[in-house]
Amino acid sequence: MPTKTSQIPPRFDPGLTQQYTGGLKRAINRDGNFNVRRRNGNWRDSHPYLFLISISWPRFILIVMAAFLVLNTVFAFLYVVVGLEYLKNAEAPSWLGGFSNAFFFSAHTLTTVGYGNMWPVGPWANIVAVTESLMGVLGFAIATGLMFGRFSRPSARLGFSEKAIVAPYQGGASFQFRVVNRRSNNIINVDAQVLLMTVEICDGVPQRRFSRLVLERPEILFFALTWTVVHPIDENSPFWHKTAAQLEAEQAEVIIMIRGFDDTFGQNVHARYSYRYDEIVWGARFTPAFAVETSGDLAIDLKRIGEMAPAPLENQNGK
Repeated sequence: MPTKTSQIPPRFDPGLTQQYTGGLKRAINRDGNFNVRRRNGNWRDSHPYLFLISISWPRFILIVMAAFLVLNTVFAFLYVVVGLEYLKNAEAPSWLGGFSNAFFFSAHTLTTVGYGNMWPVGPWANIVAVTESLMGVLGFAIATGLMFGRFSRPSARLGFSEKAIVAPYQGGASFQFRVVNRRSNNIINVDAQVLLMTVEICDGVPQRRFSRLVLERPEILFFALTWTVVHPIDENSPFWHKTAAQLEAEQAEVIIMIRGFDDTFGQNVHARYSYRYDEIVWGARFTPAFAVETSGDLAIDLKRIGEMAPAPLENQNGK
């Protein structure tokens, strides 16, 4: 159950609502997407380009291949309806053989390959072939644009430590997590904004409360190595005098947004992440994830981003 408090929650709302209507699995999923499902929309709310530009590569390739096969099948049926006698060299002893020839002729026409082994005769067969050629030119132009858009779209591939930690810090404690750029592109002028979302009772009504976490270093100029983001837990921190059990009772979730400038694409990139109360390890510290090689180069081990070691909290939360 949410804990009781006499404080009035601030009006600050990052866009995730202060209303409490039930237990929330998490506000931000592990893949960085918001845990929001839209229902009762209509066809105007969907956007094919947005859908095709954002889905995974395997799904995109599968959709393109399926569209290619379906379109050729439809036009093959049209050629059969017009009559295979109007497709020179498409005749076959069986219906299946004739349909196969019509399908392959459709593929040649759609892709504008035109091997010359089959060709249409008569007005209707030529009308179908011309229509298919136009659809092929437009279709491949759209597919090419989508491919370019997917390749050229700037996107951050930031890796976050699997767990956040509460670690010793200057005689007290701090909340920490670690992040790294998993790609070889250069990101500069990186800043982080971190919020703590809890559910607390106000005048007998449970509400969500959002508190900004003040960071020891909210921005860095160069994101070349790992970045351990540190929030000192002092008397001004919403973590002050909190325990793991209290964070669980308050359904606590730490919400993170990282923003930086990708000088490869010349655009800003963003990444979102969150840690729930059960993804915070108390009394630990991160171990180094990079080292200087014998050649004098710095090397980052991406598998060690979340590696940690025990670190007892001697003066936890100022107690």
